[in-house]
Parts: sequence; structure tokens; C-alpha cells
Amino acid sequence: MPAEVKLSVEDVRKFTAPTDGYLCPLSANRYEIRFNSFKVRDYDKNTTLFEVTAPPYEASEQIIPDDLTAEEEAQLRSIRYQFPADVLSLQRIGTTLDFSVGAEPMQTFQMIERHYFRDHLIRSYDFDFGFCIPNSTNTWEAIYDIPALEEEIQRDMIANPYTATSDSFYFVNGDLVMHNKAEYSYYSQ
Repeated sequence: MPAEVKLSVEDVRKFTAPTDGYLCPLSANRYEIRFNSFKVRDYDKNTTLFEVTAPPYEASEQIIPDDLTAEEEAQLRSIRYQFPADVLSLQRIGTTLDFSVGAEPMQTFQMIERHYFRDHLIRSYDFDFGFCIPNSTNTWEAIYDIPALEEEIQRDMIANPYTATSDSFYFVNGDLVMHNKAEYSYYSQ
């Protein structure tokens, strides 16, 4: 990881290509944010496209050492999605995120998600979760209006799995506390 540099929300909004590595250490998550489950659905048809639930844990298991290998860190901070190709034509998707927070209050909790194809920005989303009560579990639903992609780009994304990527940046009270990555594959049915 690069030397510690304090990034702002505005800095992240200016990114036009995926980041190299992760822009904050795992230890930056001093608010003990834990994602418990996540679901992606076709909003208009209300059909589930992807769903994952984390295994139960004890609070003592939340501590993650800073001496992880790059491969171990990537396993904790990245995900690979496989979606049917028709997802690329959807106008809206819905996501449901269940997450827990630790003992420290979070006045503002914000996520900025930047989506790229072949290292070029194609979509960007900015969500504000607002205030999170200490020691709480929260469910947050978002509706994404999906900008249309040209058919040629869609075909290229289908033909080249995992060249579509995203960076998700999580800020609490203006401080970057988490940074995760995703890769996407779209398959013909």
C-alpha cells in the first residue's frame, strides 16, 4: 500500500481509472464496520441476481492483523461477481446492505463507488448513509438508475470477463475508513 495520504471525498470523485492497490489500511476501519449481507436484484422484476451472507462472528474476531500478505488482503477486500449478460441492459437495480457498526458513533457514513471498463470510468455512484447509532445493525437499500451502455461496449464486456472493475470507498465523518474492489464477469445464457 502507498504511504499514508489523507484522501477526501472530492479526491475520490476525481478518479478516472481504478486505483493501484488499496488506499487505506484495514486498520483504518476504527468504527468496526462489518458487512453482514448484501443482495443485488433486478429492481423492476424483483428477482435476485446476487446474494451473499457473512458467517456469524464474535466481536473479538473483528481484529485483523496488519501483516497480511497481498493475497490475503485481497481475499478480505475484493469480490468477483458473475452476472447474466442481460444485467448490462437493466435500467435499475436494487441493492440491500446489512451492516453493523461498533461503539463509536458515526455522524456521516458515505460510500462512493466508481465503475470502470478497461481502466476507463463508465459509472459513478455516491450514497450517504447518514448517522449510524453505535453498536447497531443497519439495513440500507439503494436503487441505482443504470446509465445505458452502448451495445458495442456491452459485447466487449461479455467477451472479456473481469475487465469491468470497481472501487468502493467508504468515508466516516470525511475520513476514508474502508476501500474495497470488485471485478465483474457477464455471461450469455
